Amino acid sequence: MRLLRSTDLALRVLMRLAVTGDSNPTTRDISTAMDVPYTHAAKVVAELQHMGLLTARRGRGGGLALTEEGRTASVGALVRAFEGEGDVVDCEGTATSAPCPLSSACRLRGALRRAQEAFYATLDPITVADIVVDPTGSLLLGISPRL
Repeated sequence: MRLLRSTDLALRVLMRLAVTGDSNPTTRDISTAMDVPYTHAAKVVAELQHMGLLTARRGRGGGLALTEEGRTASVGALVRAFEGEGDVVDCEGTATSAPCPLSSACRLRGALRRAQEAFYATLDPITVADIVVDPTGSLLLGISPRL
């Protein structure tokens, strides 16, 4: 299973904000430091703000800040929110692909679903605060002096 770029960025934004202290980087600072297009960072930041995991203030003295909900957010819940509840494989087909001919008697789909749930279950008890404990937090601060 491979995470979407937006999921990866959301996790990295929250991790970075968890260690910034009193500094409040802007979305532009985040996009520059993480070497991602500003528009992509802005979409992810907007979604995280909508979820209540960070606050964003405009103007002088503004910037991004992690909320308490963001600090205690489950990594599993965050990944689910960004990845969606879809299956690992698309057995039903799409407008451009036919459904799988094995779908009525396939055991693979169920096995993949169980594996996906085990993946999420492993991440569920882990919080954003848990993943920035040193040495990770110190390393995050050292990676990007711009924030």
